[in-house]
Amino acid sequence: MPRNRSAIAALQKLEADREALDAKQRELEAQAAKEVGQVILGTGIEKFSKKGLKKVAEALGQLGETAAIAKLTVSSSSRASSPTKETG
Repeated sequence: MPRNRSAIAALQKLEADREALDAKQRELEAQAAKEVGQVILGTGIEKFSKKGLKKVAEALGQLGETAAIAKLTVSSSSRASSPTKETG
């Protein structure tokens, strides 16, 4: 037999479900932040200012993982292979 629920009861349930999902999202965001922080610690990037780290993270996020790695690899290898001027 189908249950007849009022629109008010359905709205109340929807609101309760939303609140539960919001709480779960906050919990997962905190866990994700912890995981990201653990990956970053020890790389040297943790020494960046908060503002600088945010800018770097946003720029890398816009590039995407593959493009960011490729760009950073090219930059690193071109710096390493470029001759330095020696005075003397």
